[in-house]
Amino acid sequence: MLTLFTNRFQAFQPPQGVPVRITLGAPRFKLPYSLTHSVRELAPRRDYLSQPEPEFSTAYRADLDQLGSERIAARLRQITQAEGDHRLVLLCFEDLADPAQWCHRRIFAAWWKDTTGDTVRELGPMAGQYEQGTLM
Repeated sequence: MLTLFTNRFQAFQPPQGVPVRITLGAPRFKLPYSLTHSVRELAPRRDYLSQPEPEFSTAYRADLDQLGSERIAARLRQITQAEGDHRLVLLCFEDLADPAQWCHRRIFAAWWKDTTGDTVRELGPMAGQYEQGTLM
C-alpha cells in the first residue's frame, strides 16, 4: 500500500507520515524532525526551475511521464518498506498560503491523480484550499 501526501518542510509534523524530500537542495535550516529520505527523481530540473508556471508545469509533467508512475511507485515503495509506514509526505519549500504561489509538489499531485487515479492530499495549513474533504 502507498498513501501519498504533500506538505512544506516547515509545516511537516512526524504524525503525518514519513517525510520525503523532493527538492534538488536540502533545507538549509534546522528541522525539528529527521529527514532521511530523498527522491531526487521527483525534483524539477534546473533547466526549467525558474520558468513561469505554464512552461515549468509542461516540462515537469514531461519528466514525470518519462519516468512513469510504475517506476515512481516502486521507488516510493522502497521507502515505505524501509520505514514500515505506507504514508509518505512529499516535501518542498513553497508556502502555499500565498494564493499567487504554486509549486511542483502540487503539480506532481495532479499528475499522480491523472496517471494513477489516486489523490495526493496537501497537509499544510492551506489544505482546504487545494482539496475537498477531510484529512486523516
